[in-house]
Amino acid sequence: MINVCVWNETNDAIGPYESGIHNAIADFLRESGEFGEVVTATQPQEEHGLTETLLQSTDVLVYWAHDYHDFVDDTIVARVCKRVHEGMGLVMLHSGHASKVFERLMGTETGKLRWRELGELERVWNIMPQHPITKDVPEYINIPQSEMYGELFHIPTPEELIFISWQAGGEVFRSGCTWTRGAGKIFYFSPGHETFPIYYMKDIQQIIKNGIHWANATNKPHITTGHTPNPIA
Repeated sequence: MINVCVWNETNDAIGPYESGIHNAIADFLRESGEFGEVVTATQPQEEHGLTETLLQSTDVLVYWAHDYHDFVDDTIVARVCKRVHEGMGLVMLHSGHASKVFERLMGTETGKLRWRELGELERVWNIMPQHPITKDVPEYINIPQSEMYGELFHIPTPEELIFISWQAGGEVFRSGCTWTRGAGKIFYFSPGHETFPIYYMKDIQQIIKNGIHWANATNKPHITTGHTPNPIA
C-alpha cells in the first residue's frame, strides 16, 4: 500500500475548505481505501512538518502551495528534492509551480505564467486517454469556476503532456505534465485555486488518486554514486 503525505502551506480554513485543503484532500484519499497511511503536514509546523523520518516513510508527497513559497526553509527544500531523486513520488498541485521545490527540480528560476482571478470556466482536456493518470477520467472536465492560468508557462518541456486546459477568456495552459528526476516521478496538475471547491469534484479527485498511483516508484533502483575504484586489475 502506498503511504501518502499531503502538504499544505497553511493550517487555516480557506474558501470552501473549512478544515484546510490538506485535510480535504487527505479525506478523499483515505475514503477511497486505495492507499496505506495518509498523513498531513503543514508549513507552520517545526521543519514544516517534513521531517527526515516522515519523508523516509512517504512513498508519494502531495504538495499544495500558493502564497508563502519564499518562507520555506532551503534545508527542507533540499531534503524533499533529495527524496524525490531517491524515488519518492511528487504530485505538485495548483500554484506549487512557483515553489522552491518545483523550481529546483525543474531547474528553472521561476515558474511564471499568465493568471487572472475572475472565477471563469476552465475546460480540462484529457489528451492522453491511454495514460494511467487518466484512468476513468472523461474526455474533458468542465470546472465552472477556476483561476485562469495561461501560457507562456516557464517550465522545461514535459516528458508527457497529459492535460491541456482551455479558459473562457481564450487562453490555453499545459495543466497536467510529468517529469522524472533521478528515481522519482513528478506529476504537476494545476486546477485547485483555494476559493473554489475544485477538490470536491469527483473527476479531479480521480486524477489526483491516479497521479499518486503513477508517481509511486514500485521498483526503486539502487543508485550508487561517489568514488569508484578502477575495475581493471
